[in-house]
Amino acid sequence: MKPISQSVIKKDHLAKASGSAIYVADYDPGQMLQGLILRSPHAHARILSIEYPELPKGYFAVDYRDVPGINEVHIVKDDTPVYANTTVEYIGDPVMMLVGPDERELKRLLPQVKVEYEVLPPVIDVRDGDTVFFDYHFGKGDMDAALAQADQIFEETFETGYQEQAYLEPQGLIADFNQGKITVRGSMQCPYYVHGALAKAMGLPPDKVRVIQDVTGGGFGGKEDYPSILACQVAVAAYKAQGKPVRVIFGRREDMEFTSKRHPSLCTYKAAVKNGRVTALDAKVIFNAGAYTTLSAVVLQRGIIAASGVYDIPALKVHGQAVKTNTVPNGAYRGFGAPQTFFAIEMLMEHIAKASGEEPLAFKLRHLVRQGDETSTGGRYHFPVPLPAMVEEVRQMSDFDQKRRLYAQPQSGTTRRGIGISLWFHGAGFTGSGERDIIKAVCRLHKFPDGRVEILASQSDIGQGIKTTLCKIVANELNLLLDQVSYDNPDTDRVPDSGPTVASRSLMTVGELLRRAAIRLRSQWQEGKDQTVEEHFKEPDFVIPFYIDKFQGDAYPTYAWGVCAVEVQVDTLTGFNEILSTWASFDVGTPIDLNIVTGQMEGGLLQGLGYASMEQMAADSKGRIRNNSFSDYIIPTSMDVPLMKVKLHVEPYPDGPYGAKGAGELPLVGAAPAYMSALEQALSGPIYHIPFSAEDALKLIKQSRRAEA
Repeated sequence: MKPISQSVIKKDHLAKASGSAIYVADYDPGQMLQGLILRSPHAHARILSIEYPELPKGYFAVDYRDVPGINEVHIVKDDTPVYANTTVEYIGDPVMMLVGPDERELKRLLPQVKVEYEVLPPVIDVRDGDTVFFDYHFGKGDMDAALAQADQIFEETFETGYQEQAYLEPQGLIADFNQGKITVRGSMQCPYYVHGALAKAMGLPPDKVRVIQDVTGGGFGGKEDYPSILACQVAVAAYKAQGKPVRVIFGRREDMEFTSKRHPSLCTYKAAVKNGRVTALDAKVIFNAGAYTTLSAVVLQRGIIAASGVYDIPALKVHGQAVKTNTVPNGAYRGFGAPQTFFAIEMLMEHIAKASGEEPLAFKLRHLVRQGDETSTGGRYHFPVPLPAMVEEVRQMSDFDQKRRLYAQPQSGTTRRGIGISLWFHGAGFTGSGERDIIKAVCRLHKFPDGRVEILASQSDIGQGIKTTLCKIVANELNLLLDQVSYDNPDTDRVPDSGPTVASRSLMTVGELLRRAAIRLRSQWQEGKDQTVEEHFKEPDFVIPFYIDKFQGDAYPTYAWGVCAVEVQVDTLTGFNEILSTWASFDVGTPIDLNIVTGQMEGGLLQGLGYASMEQMAADSKGRIRNNSFSDYIIPTSMDVPLMKVKLHVEPYPDGPYGAKGAGELPLVGAAPAYMSALEQALSGPIYHIPFSAEDALKLIKQSRRAEA
């Protein structure tokens, strides 16, 4: 490891550990009004009328008629209303807000608002959906010839469910409208996303919009798009409040039931096999977008780009759709889109290998991409693909080969064991040309006369440690003590737009911009003077231009890589299983802080195991999310953490700071198929969906026993 990797105390450690950190809920409620949102009880309905009760002095109602700009939230495709106007499209669609000084009084008054609806037929199951928000096609090679010449053709369908981000701090924002300017602050990932949404909804020029990120208690993607929606709603309330700030903080049930989730998916894969090799793959990927488009475009794009996994398949045909249903809109969650399709391709490769009488790992290794190979979109793997070495590391750590052979033998007693492995990548950074053509990141360094340096960028620390790692980069280049470099929570009145805190781009892209800015400042350093330097993003010269209309070119400049093995034990009487151990090797380039990166790898891996095993969430027949509390939606706790061993395999990326690549999303992406591979060995049967419950296990045990009989 390089010296930069040596761990330090995190910049925000003391404030959070001591309790002095100020979250949006910590501001004095006596200094602001509170807001409660009235939501639709129907999945699909026409609003006929709204009747308000007589409200006490100091209380007022807010609805679509109060929006001073355009009643749309700017996200990607602006179809989400600030407040519902003519129709509601899912259970929970915001109709109006009641605002006043006392939250208890608001709770008493809210049920007195009478909304008359004409109930319309909803679409709940994505299979019934006929509105396609986004439809993408791409491919390569001769699919028809490969299918015609195949020795065998395999076709399987894989299904994945919702996943709730389950951040510790629920959604919450404060808005204040004064002297013609709106200020919104609170819990968020992307201040400039919120800034753009506010300008449109409020009908204000950019200089009349200010957004401040407060200390944020986790995001995992759930605070990428949703704060833009809530910000517009709270801002309209503050506009009507005539100079009094308005705050809205969701309760846990409200947050879990009505905010964005990971997209459920339905993936149908057809593969041609010739002489023991997969020669063609036809992938049809459907994502349940929910009621509005929100971030479904970018989630679907990443999902289908990863449809063929880490495998070199000559003929490829991919068709991806994001389909509307009258359910909660879905958005970003760590890995956004890739966990769904990596589950499908990894399990398909498992099943083809088993049908061919070959061990799945050996089969996968024969199909791996290598440096210089073509990507699914006709780009190139420009840098080394370290998967073979990483597989060997995991094999040695887990004693994989011996356990795999042992568990393949007949097992006595009521318990069965299995071990499985998965291989994957995560494209580092924004998809395609988005970084170059849309984000156009800018960051600054400000040197004070006394030699202290402040980072001016829009990256949000939501627990991942970006304050610490960015400061380490700048301090290292300027030969300063870490305490001499500061990075406050972003304020759009003070910092340029360096892009959103998403897509594992912050450290790799913005960190490199800051490293270059620090080098420039060092060369211009003047003692005792106030100085500012600015750096703009420039796409690396080696990148093959990406065209989103054709899905051609380098979707990502480089890739982070992951290998994971999971060992399980299943009780055949109850169906319950225990994850005994997990071993993983991750390549995220050079770690800028070893403890931070290791923590990210372990945490993401556990989230992926939860996604596969216990995180059950579904919309019922009426479209309502019933799993709306931590009693009904179970996530892994400290009691569920197995023996976990994580190793970092460093393959430096020359255009990242000191060789660093994107890290945050990688560890979650491929955990599910490793777990399912282990379960398949223990249960002697194929698995096609996640999450996989104890009841599912009992059904598979029953099927396996029938097959044996």
